[in-house]
Amino acid sequence: MMTGLIGFDHPTRTRIVFGVGGVDRIGELARQLGCTRALLVTDQGIVKVGHADRARACLEAAGVSVALYDAVRENPTTLDVDECLEVARASAIDLIIGLGGGSAMDTAKGCNFLLTNGGQMRDYWGIGKAARPLLPMIAVPTTAGTGSECQSFALIADAASHQKMACGDPKAAPAIAILDPSLTLTQPRQVTADTGIDALAHAIETAVTSKRNEMSSLYSREAFKLIAANLDRVLDEPEDVESRGRMQLGAAFAGIAIEASMLGAAHSAANPLTAHFNVIHGQAVGLMLPHVMRFNASVPAAARAYEDLARTARLADNGDGAHKAVDALIARVETLLNKAAI
Repeated sequence: MMTGLIGFDHPTRTRIVFGVGGVDRIGELARQLGCTRALLVTDQGIVKVGHADRARACLEAAGVSVALYDAVRENPTTLDVDECLEVARASAIDLIIGLGGGSAMDTAKGCNFLLTNGGQMRDYWGIGKAARPLLPMIAVPTTAGTGSECQSFALIADAASHQKMACGDPKAAPAIAILDPSLTLTQPRQVTADTGIDALAHAIETAVTSKRNEMSSLYSREAFKLIAANLDRVLDEPEDVESRGRMQLGAAFAGIAIEASMLGAAHSAANPLTAHFNVIHGQAVGLMLPHVMRFNASVPAAARAYEDLARTARLADNGDGAHKAVDALIARVETLLNKAAI
């Protein structure tokens, strides 16, 4: 018997394709999945900067026809999913592509649930509610934030009640995630900041949940190390593609950690702020994070996990005590929050 080690069952569901220019492989990758008719789910901002046209051209050059839904809104609701579903049903698609931030990927996943399994989003609130297979999905994040490209969850708000519904199913995980750091260069500074803080919170919260395990903790630590070292760099030097790439990897790794460990009280407290008061998600999470960390640090196991993060990111020396390491971690978080104007 092993003591002190937490067992895990860690399937790798999503193929990760990382590198500058990776989006130009989207047609090739779609054909590798055996698909020829894609629905491209994105928003008007992504259309305006040209990313949607670039993806579409690559798909069509590979012989993949493209239907477009470009009306994604931040914090999508059941109404957004229903609109997307109408386009999907009219196009006889065999592939769904989410291009953009977490909202685009959530809308694409929500559409996929309803297109393949019927019903309404509330039917999939929880885990493992889809009875039939979903269409393959390619996720192409243009931010370094949610990690949705490596998750099997869609976060959709009920349009009537504003209740955030986490709808998760292993079948909803993207088949492929394309991480192309060049796509993040067009983000406004505050979007870079807000999504970066969200990714930072994912790395920290996944490290201390009661569901964490040895594998998820590995991803949490690596995600935190990448994000804590590069978030201020991308805010100071937005054209630094290498730092953008490290941020994107950090966000994806944190997304993988979420699959096993889920999240914590900072996100639980942030969701009502977004649903009822329209506080931007990353800002709401950032506002709550230091307070939740101090609260959690009173639990010895959580304090040890925070200490581990601090040492991994070289915020504390081995000679520092646990209390000093936790203080250094929280101080770094608060410095990044200030940098992000939160």
